[in-house]
Amino acid sequence: MANHASAEKRIRRNARRADINGARRSRIRTFIKKVETALSIGDAPAAQDALKNAQPEIQRGVAKGIMPKNTAARKISRLSAAIKKIK
Repeated sequence: MANHASAEKRIRRNARRADINGARRSRIRTFIKKVETALSIGDAPAAQDALKNAQPEIQRGVAKGIMPKNTAARKISRLSAAIKKIK
């Protein structure tokens, strides 16, 4: 249990941020899954469109501190390579 007002405030803030970060992380995963679904079907144009929508979300996750920059770059790179492979 927190003994200081600032510690109590930090606990409240951390809980709010955890909710926000969890929602953002979930949103990023959903966008990535849309690309992977289009890839599994073999639909290159749909996968390309899905990646075009997913890329800003992934980059926003980096900007907000949800994921490391290199992780985002790796995910985008691998998705792009997979799309090129099925074209």
